[in-house]
Parts: sequence; C-alpha cells; structure tokens
Amino acid sequence: MAADRGCGDGFLAVDSGGSGLRVVVGAPDGRVTAPRESRVPVRTGPRGIDPGHLMEQLVPLVRASLPGAGVNGLDTAVVGAAGLASLGDALRAELPGALEREFGVRNVALVADAVTAYTGALGPRPGAVVAAGTGLVAIGTDLGSWRRADGWGHLLGDCGGGAWIGRAGLEAALRAHDGRSGGSAALLARAEESFGPVRELPGRLYPRPDRPAVLASFAPQVAACAESDPVAGGILREAARHMADSAAAVCPARGEAHVSLTGGLFRMGAALVVPLEQELERRLPHARLVPAAGGPLEGSVQIATELARSSLSLPADEAMLYVVSPKRG
Repeated sequence: MAADRGCGDGFLAVDSGGSGLRVVVGAPDGRVTAPRESRVPVRTGPRGIDPGHLMEQLVPLVRASLPGAGVNGLDTAVVGAAGLASLGDALRAELPGALEREFGVRNVALVADAVTAYTGALGPRPGAVVAAGTGLVAIGTDLGSWRRADGWGHLLGDCGGGAWIGRAGLEAALRAHDGRSGGSAALLARAEESFGPVRELPGRLYPRPDRPAVLASFAPQVAACAESDPVAGGILREAARHMADSAAAVCPARGEAHVSLTGGLFRMGAALVVPLEQELERRLPHARLVPAAGGPLEGSVQIATELARSSLSLPADEAMLYVVSPKRG
C-alpha cells in the first residue's frame, strides 16, 4: 500500500547507472540506511530511460530499507540517473507521479548522474569532475551554470570509460585472433579466459541488454596487462587523453578551480590514474587536483538533504537538475 501523501519526514536518495542502482533512505537528523542495490541496469527503450522498469527495481529496495530508517515516511526523493540529460523525457513525465503514488513523495529532483557525481566529489566549489564507471562524463561549473562533456553512451561516446576500455581491449584481442596489426596476444588470452572462444563473442555479446556493463567487465583485464603489454598500456593512455579532453571542455578557464576524479573505474589504479594526472596537469595547469569527498550516491544524499530543507543551492538546469515541488490545492 502506498504511503499517505505528505506524511513523511524522510528522504530517498538513488544512484542509477550502467551497472544497476543503489538506494538509501535518510532521516531528518542526517542518518542514512546502509545502501541496498540491484545489479540490473534500468532499461532504455524508444522513450528513453524506462520509468516503469526503474520503479520495478526501486520499490522492493525502498520497502526493505524503510523499517530500519527511523522515519515516518518519505517526503523527498532524489534520483540520480545516467543518461537523464538526453534520455530522460519519460522519467521527467512519469517518475514524480509514480513516486508520489507509491511512497507519498512530494518533492522530487531528477538529477543527471554527472551532477550527483560532481556534488559528491566537490560539493559547492567551482571546477570539474570526471565521473568514470561503465560510462564516462565530465561536468563543470562556475556555480552559475553547468557544462557537460561526453556521457553520450557506449555507442556514441563515453570515451575513456569502462565500456570504451573493455571494447578496445576486446578489439585488440580479435585483431590478434585474426592476425591483424594492433593485436594483443595477452588480451586475446584474457578474453578467452573471460568469455570463451572469441569467435563466439559476437553471439554472446550483441543480444545482451547489458552490453555496456559486459564490455566494462573486461576493462580490469586491460589494466592488468598494461605494464607488460604495450597495446594494453596504449589503450589506457588513450583513455586518459579522452578523459582530459572532456575535463578541459568543462572546467572554468579562470579563477580558482578544483578537479576531481570519481567512479569505480579509477579503482584500476596507477595504470590509468598516472597518465590521466599527467594529462590533466598539461591541459589544466591552473586547476588543482583534489581527492573526491564521495561518489554519486553521496551526491544524491547531499542534494536530497538540501531539497528537504528547502536550501538547494546548485545551479538550475532543466535537463540536468529537474525539480518537482508539492502540488497545491
């Protein structure tokens, strides 16, 4: 049964990305529940991100979180979603109503995952954030407006992200299998360990709805080969150049600026991070590279906390930060 409208004092924070979604419920005193997650990515169809499929994943996670959250219900929800800027029309049209019907939520913010990544990493400071996981997007702000680069998905962009690195590694494996130049015997061996005979790879990969996540699953194998295999090392250096290009496109050109890296892809370590830091120093000499304070889920929590307190101070942008306030009457 849906919660009574307007009776809640808690908030919901969601991070929905290429590998699934994570959810926490927060209380007015700042406490949040332990994250619960679904490893099923939300479908994208003819209307963009599918709000019905998102709710199918979300509802059981929220219901499992509520009993231990110490709240009377939910009044506020922030959903950070990959692809919102370009594929979010159906979410903007349907998700606020669905959240109100199911949980009594009245205040909703639908937020591009780039914005939640920025907020979690830097908070209210001017600069740029490179968010790299299955995909890749860079976002920057001078605190007056947002600038975004890439985040176009694994078919059209996300250059340097996990799916991009994994695809490049598998391409090098297939080149080695065929005897073409640019191939890597080391990556061919890793690909067959991971997926079986590479001649069967198209049949295993192309029909899957989670292709970006499957491609990204091979990125750590590329990193593992990078020190000893020049092809794998070259893929990561090229990924670093793509990331630095995106950061330079969005970082404020004047004044004090901070740059931060966030997302699971950077857990691959020095093989990726060192060349990226070198590229950023070359491209953005005026900016200071700082550690990320948190990730996209922490960014969703921060935005939800501010929205619940009516103190949201981030730059408004209909495509990147869409807020629905309580209906009157």
